[in-house]
Amino acid sequence: MNLKPITTEKAIMMIESQNILTFQTDKRKTKEQIKKEIEEMFDIKINKIRTLIQDNKKNVYIKLNKKFPAIDIATKMGLM
Repeated sequence: MNLKPITTEKAIMMIESQNILTFQTDKRKTKEQIKKEIEEMFDIKINKIRTLIQDNKKNVYIKLNKKFPAIDIATKMGLM
């Protein structure tokens, strides 16, 4: 696992309002690799993945299916 959850105030607001989880990962990982890793790790379905490469790091924004509340996943990870 090479994913590090981002716990800024903005990231927490996105969890609560938009059902989006935010991670930081290695910039060489593809969206498909990230999607497969997250879906297997938490047993969830992902609707959309957006990435942002900034300062040699990749931020990943993961929009979850409505059946899987992001706040539940964040609680399992200890973010909330």
